[in-house]
Amino acid sequence: MALSKKINIFIAWALIAFLLITTSPQIYAQESTNADHTIDGIPVIFNGQTLFVVREKIGSFSPQERAEAITRRLEKIANDSSTDVDNLKIEEEKDNATSLVLDKQVIITITEADAQASREDRQELADEYRKQIRSSIEQYREDRQPSHIILGVVYTIVSTFVLVIIFLVLNKTFPKINRKLRSWQQTIIPSLRIQNIEIFSAAQITNLIIRFLAIARLVIFLGVLNLYIPAVLSFFPWTKSLGINVFGYFLAAINTIFNSIVGYFPNIFIVVLIVWIASFIIRSIKPIFTELERGTISWSGFYPDWAKPTYNLLLCLIIALAAVIAFPYLPGFDSPAFRGISVFLGILFSLGSSSAVANVVSGFILIYTRAFQVGDRVKISDSVGDIVEKTLLVTRLRTVKNVVVTIPNATVLGSNIINYSAAAREANAPPLILHTTITLGYDVPWRKVYQALIAAANATEHILKEPAPFVLQTSLDDFYVSYELNAYTDRPTMMARIYSELHQNIQDKCNEVGIEIMSPHYSAIRDGNQNTIPEDYLPKDYTIPNFRIHWLGNQSNKIEPPAGKE
Repeated sequence: MALSKKINIFIAWALIAFLLITTSPQIYAQESTNADHTIDGIPVIFNGQTLFVVREKIGSFSPQERAEAITRRLEKIANDSSTDVDNLKIEEEKDNATSLVLDKQVIITITEADAQASREDRQELADEYRKQIRSSIEQYREDRQPSHIILGVVYTIVSTFVLVIIFLVLNKTFPKINRKLRSWQQTIIPSLRIQNIEIFSAAQITNLIIRFLAIARLVIFLGVLNLYIPAVLSFFPWTKSLGINVFGYFLAAINTIFNSIVGYFPNIFIVVLIVWIASFIIRSIKPIFTELERGTISWSGFYPDWAKPTYNLLLCLIIALAAVIAFPYLPGFDSPAFRGISVFLGILFSLGSSSAVANVVSGFILIYTRAFQVGDRVKISDSVGDIVEKTLLVTRLRTVKNVVVTIPNATVLGSNIINYSAAAREANAPPLILHTTITLGYDVPWRKVYQALIAAANATEHILKEPAPFVLQTSLDDFYVSYELNAYTDRPTMMARIYSELHQNIQDKCNEVGIEIMSPHYSAIRDGNQNTIPEDYLPKDYTIPNFRIHWLGNQSNKIEPPAGKE
């Protein structure tokens, strides 16, 4: 049911959009056509009806002023129930004019010029005007009788009840028909096949029938509303003219839509041809890029990970080119409404998509520069982790703490990117080097330090034996020497664990050979103090040394030290 409602809503909006686009050029054309032709006279409209047309002026009164004055007089007479319209008489004037007079009040004067403009005899024209005026006033008064108003209310209630019944019946009938059609799949509604090739499945044919029924349902709804609204408006005198005009507008709209659709048929074939050529090109290039992505086809300098984004880029270009070519053949392309919508969308896109366009451009640059791939261990700004997703707008990486960090591509492109996995991915590239630094005093032999550090590296899991680890003395400072241990690994995604194990082994190996790892700035009185090496690594006969005291004596009096003192 939810899917059916969504389909109906989509079809309704699509139909409304098509009608607006197709009818707008015709409406503008009709408006311009009507503006080019001068109206042949001014109509006298009373009670929603045109009684006659005033074409000539009398003295200084223009046809429009004459028509407005006649309308005001008729409204005044119609609203005065004491005035009997049967007393409307025709009187001849002296200057070849005929007047319609009611209770000594002149309603209209018909001149010889009016009769010639109407191509009728002046007496016959006056008699025709008299009949129309009397009939219109009588109808005006009858429509405003209380009994007529009450009858209009009753008719409105009945019409509304019938409308609700029709809508309820349609809302219950069409879903049942849809369910029945779905139950007929593969039984009454078969799939369309040509030999062993299935052109349309039974589900596709059923969905097509359901869509046609949705369109029919919408048309029925609109038709019923078009009958209901003018009918209800015609039940009351104040809206009667509006009801008549609404029905006329509907017929004019139907005629305009029909003419637009018929006139649009030649352009349909051109649009269909453009769409077919574009789809043929897309279907032709898709297998090529699929094989490029799989690696079965290779081009010099073209990497497999470029295949999908390149195909998407070409897809957008082909669709955009097809749209540009097809736009002049779309209905209402040259209409002001279409141009206004295009300008509005263009401004909206340019104002709201500057950052998005920058991210998309950065995304393409990152793809074709191959800065990283999904699964690589990288460092972007202050974030270190594995790439889990790479799109045109953002890049997502998962840190060693399982935190997913989303970084806009424009930010990624403007930052330093450190890729720890690039070397491991390339065939002949040297593996990644992990390095750590310790500082020891000058009293520790550097060869002994080298042996301990290399032994620690060899004892660490995932550190390669070949190439062999090596040590560099990076600086000779005032109090210490900086030793940098460098070791190769082919597991960049396990950097944190490897570093932790490497540091553990450095402590163990240094303790085994008697090297104390502490800050050279630390001043220790070794005499009488415990060694900082853990007891497990000390010899069994190790004893804490005693304090050694040197007697300095009194240098000024040159006093000799006591016997046995040094």
